[in-house]
Amino acid sequence: MSNKKPTSPVKASTQSFIEIEEIKDDVILMKDFSAATVVEISAVNFWLLSQEEQGSIIYSYAGLLNSLSFPIQILIISKRMDISSYLDYLENRISKQMNELLKNRLASYREFIKAIVKINTVLEKRFFFVVPFSPLELGISGANTSSLNKEYVLSRAKTSLYPKRDNLIRLLAKIGLRGTVLQQQQLTELYFNLYNPSATGRRLAPVESYTDVISTTT
Repeated sequence: MSNKKPTSPVKASTQSFIEIEEIKDDVILMKDFSAATVVEISAVNFWLLSQEEQGSIIYSYAGLLNSLSFPIQILIISKRMDISSYLDYLENRISKQMNELLKNRLASYREFIKAIVKINTVLEKRFFFVVPFSPLELGISGANTSSLNKEYVLSRAKTSLYPKRDNLIRLLAKIGLRGTVLQQQQLTELYFNLYNPSATGRRLAPVESYTDVISTTT
């Protein structure tokens, strides 16, 4: 009788469930050879504006969306703010402050911030426009993705995405919003935190410092 214990089957790695194939420059390439570029939008404190200003922004934003000739995805991320570094900054300023009056006021301000955070959850909101690229835009060759070359798709995706992205940024500027194109480091951190959610998010070391690990079976 064999005493060999049954072994569990090899399970797929986490990477097999992630749709992203590669992030190159400012373009995300998916495993199905679709691609996208991401533009982060500056926020506006809408409730501090007058009623006329609010109405103007709403109509301008609606006009922007109606003027687009290509699809976009709107992404909003809310996460709890980590203010520990700001409190450390205040503590450092208090310890170096020689004026006793200013020192006491800084200390009171620090305690005020601590009290606010205990009572209310302070959230950071980030707003993004995602501009997509479909392999079908490549024509007949895009219908058969198995024959596509990754570098070729990235090159054609940039040719398609960049004019759309730049047009979107210009339209945003007309209504007083600033658009910033996310680069490789920022995109990597964005998707890392989406796939690995935490209370306040994580910053990553420069992506160039990471090395690829390839697992093979023997």
